[in-house]
Amino acid sequence: MRLDANLHFDRLLEVPALAREAEALGFDGIWTHETRHDPFLPLALAAEHTRQITLGTGVAIAFARSPTVIAYTAWDLAAAAPGRVVLGLGTQVKAHIERRFGMPWDPPVPKLRETVEAIRAVWACWQLGNRLNYRGRFFKLTLMSPFFDPGPIPDPRIPIVLAGVNPPLARLAGEVGDGFFVHPFHTPRYLREVLLPAIEAGARKAGRSRKDLTIVGSVFVITGRNDAETREMREFVRAQVAFYGSTPSYRRVWSLHGWETIGEELSALAARGRWEEMPRQVSDEILEAFAIIAPPEAVWERLQAVYEGLLDRVILYRPFQLQDRDLWERILSARR
Repeated sequence: MRLDANLHFDRLLEVPALAREAEALGFDGIWTHETRHDPFLPLALAAEHTRQITLGTGVAIAFARSPTVIAYTAWDLAAAAPGRVVLGLGTQVKAHIERRFGMPWDPPVPKLRETVEAIRAVWACWQLGNRLNYRGRFFKLTLMSPFFDPGPIPDPRIPIVLAGVNPPLARLAGEVGDGFFVHPFHTPRYLREVLLPAIEAGARKAGRSRKDLTIVGSVFVITGRNDAETREMREFVRAQVAFYGSTPSYRRVWSLHGWETIGEELSALAARGRWEEMPRQVSDEILEAFAIIAPPEAVWERLQAVYEGLLDRVILYRPFQLQDRDLWERILSARR
């Protein structure tokens, strides 16, 4: 199982130092996400300032871009960091696609399937000289003149990892993706009983198996250098669980544990903008179902005990920042 860092920054110029530090400390990969910043730009800087570490988007919003735009960006990153780039793609929810990105909302599973197929068709055009002729329900790509063709790159293998919370996208990842990105709003039980069976079903449909895929998971971890910092992290995670748990389409996670009413209450509070009240709905029992809780030196052991066999790569859901170097050293020391 690989251990990866969640790249966090306020300004792009902070990224080179963060990337170098993550690699020097011994993290296996760094991942960016599409919240307050573009997920691709920091990886371009990280590619220049690292040599071995995996660089992944965890995740980029597929429906905010055309497949060709995604293909160009990932191709350039892969040329800069051969064999190290992972393209993580997610759908987001309807409100964000329509109201934050101003893009049309379509049925997510068939559209994401076409997105993956179209991206690979563009890459095959550039690498192998194939004629671009992708025709689907949502995308039609038939033009790639030499002026716009960047040509082949030394290592064209760019794994596409699809993200999701519910079984339909997990099945799609098993069928057409190179892996699945597990949303931080999950429990180990939900991963074991709901998501992995769906991934395996999709893989069987494509004549593949679980071992052909990489399962990446963003995991809530509550730890700290002292009691006060641990308490602060505990409340941060509680707020994050409440925020994600207010999403109506994520209700299935609550239902598995018999906590349907919690999801309903959180959605109602979010709809009224009562964000500060939401964390109070997440009890300690619920928090402990979603998070790994351990002192720094025991985090890795606890992650292994809970996620070995479930995840191939673990991303710590805690911002990776330079001022926390001593904490990261304590966490990573258990792996040496």
